[in-house]
Amino acid sequence: MSSPDDDGRHDFDFIHGSWTVRNRKLADMTDPSCTSWVEFATTSSAQPIFGGLSHLDRIIAGPDAPGGPWEGLTLRQFDPADRMWRIWWASSRNPGRLDPPLAGSFRDGVGTFDGEDDLIGRAIRIRFRWTNPGADQAEWSQEFSYDDGTTWYLTWTMSFTRRADDRISAA
Repeated sequence: MSSPDDDGRHDFDFIHGSWTVRNRKLADMTDPSCTSWVEFATTSSAQPIFGGLSHLDRIIAGPDAPGGPWEGLTLRQFDPADRMWRIWWASSRNPGRLDPPLAGSFRDGVGTFDGEDDLIGRAIRIRFRWTNPGADQAEWSQEFSYDDGTTWYLTWTMSFTRRADDRISAA
């Protein structure tokens, strides 16, 4: 029998702390035929709340980001009863909106989270994946599906590298 501490509640502990993030995203994520990518840097800082069952992750993009600077906030909450994480996103680019949650969990070191949303009036499914989570690095990707999950389109990737000044505090 497993203990409450190995039910998945610690799967996102790697994200706590400060990161430099290399972003690569489609130039037009609203167009499934787009093949042009843009790259830019952001920073991220995540801290646990609610005794570690949740955390807030603040992402800041500077003036070199496509469309100029913006700020984002991710709220991740673990539900011990369902043994799953739910993830909400909000951005200064879309003030007053909290995106619908994505839900999922980690299995064999890969976190997969999906949910439904709409993109400029069109119903879509969204999937996030976390791979290679570690003390000093992690990878995140986002995919969209316009056909209820039959076909997925990669729209954004992020490569997280722990900031050198945070390596001691994250250990």
